[in-house]
Amino acid sequence: MKKWLIYSVLCICLSCSNEPTDADTDAYVPTPSPLEIPELFENLIIAPVLPIDNPQTVEGIALGKKLFFDPILSADNTQACASCHAPQNAFTDSTRFSIGIDGIAGNRNSMPLFNMAWNYDELFFWDGRAFSLEHQAIEPVTNPIEMHNTWDVVVSRLQQNDEYPQLFEAAFGDQTITKELATKAIAQFERTLISANSKFDRYLLGDATLTQQEQNGLNVFMDENRGDCFHCHGNPNNPLWTDNIFHNNGLDATFSDLGLGEVSGDPADNGKFKSPSLRNLAFSAPYMHDGRFNTLDEVINHYSEGLVDSPTIDPLMKKVDEGGVHLTPQDKSDLKAFLLSLSDPSFINNPDFQN
Repeated sequence: MKKWLIYSVLCICLSCSNEPTDADTDAYVPTPSPLEIPELFENLIIAPVLPIDNPQTVEGIALGKKLFFDPILSADNTQACASCHAPQNAFTDSTRFSIGIDGIAGNRNSMPLFNMAWNYDELFFWDGRAFSLEHQAIEPVTNPIEMHNTWDVVVSRLQQNDEYPQLFEAAFGDQTITKELATKAIAQFERTLISANSKFDRYLLGDATLTQQEQNGLNVFMDENRGDCFHCHGNPNNPLWTDNIFHNNGLDATFSDLGLGEVSGDPADNGKFKSPSLRNLAFSAPYMHDGRFNTLDEVINHYSEGLVDSPTIDPLMKKVDEGGVHLTPQDKSDLKAFLLSLSDPSFINNPDFQN
């Protein structure tokens, strides 16, 4: 039988049926919720990274937020994502190393979470081992020194829960819960964590005035012979305040933690870690990938006179032979004042980001 004849018979049969068909009803579509792009971010060369297969929706974000704060993800129901990524700490941990459900400490400080849709290479964690926010959200659940659970257990718990099947249906049109849908929802919520209202942001928009000390600190930051910070952390034209690239910034001569080198297998990457954003430093202590510095003063002192040489040290650490750039006490104080102007109190107090 020719294809057109088969098609005609099929159409006649369908038209004679009284039962509704897929063609008669629209597929369920959750409520779109586009990211609110801050004015300063509109001029960035690259748009935020938003996966086609995981669009931002009201229902997906709400589900992701609930999952982010719910200890149901951990094996013993005691820890949530927010346990190590607390809103009041710019979604990081105020302790050097987070303690997992079995009382075991990690060896890195929790990364702060904000402006993640603008992580253009989409490599997450200090060592870049996860590609995309969706994949990043998978690991903490199964990590033996974090939540120490399995996704099979998590999915079973969520499926048997009184609320979650309906929430997944609202977000994705299906009550059948999967690991992939759960991490998609968490990623949607995490992409809403946008910080763009620091004093310096308002200054750039003409709504605030820098103190003379803050202005001097910006000059130190941008001066290649003094702070020389802008190569890795950007400038006023880059409101992300990071290059999202991996660097060895002269912390150690040898490495117990290889960082990117552990992931890539390339010895030239040993000791390299992703540059964090300089936003919200007022809330996100301790600092560096291993949380070794408790204060901004210690961080500034490191670059001023504490650089340590190693085979993979970044060429941007130009004065490593001298131990650093050797800032004056006044330069250090001014630089600190500028860095603190990049903090955004409205971000850590945003009710949309609270439990």
